[in-house]
Amino acid sequence: MINNVQKLREALLLSKAELARRAGLSTLTIDRVEKGRSCRMETKRKIILALGFNLADKEVVFGDRQPDAESLAEAASRLSEWEEVDNREEDEETEVINTGGSRKNNSRPQGRRRSSRLRKETSGPDTL
Repeated sequence: MINNVQKLREALLLSKAELARRAGLSTLTIDRVEKGRSCRMETKRKIILALGFNLADKEVVFGDRQPDAESLAEAASRLSEWEEVDNREEDEETEVINTGGSRKNNSRPQGRRRSSRLRKETSGPDTL
């Protein structure tokens, strides 16, 4: 199977692991596809979208057509937009975790606290 997956991935400065994460596939699957092994249509779709291309660009990714500078620039632009969205979502998730599940709560993170009795027993001159 002729494809440009590796060439496109490297042009977009993505590692196999990053492409696999974005596509929801394993790195082994990405490796096999890059080596020209056949794959399911769903796998092709995931890879095309994870590279930032439209499904209409399938011949660029999995065909004989060579990518031009314009299509690469568009794909890179889509990837950077998605990265910004991913970063915002990660920041929001971190905020929810740090505020104990509520975005409105600006207090300290809610965690398990040791009782003062336990703290006294495990601290002091007798403790190793």
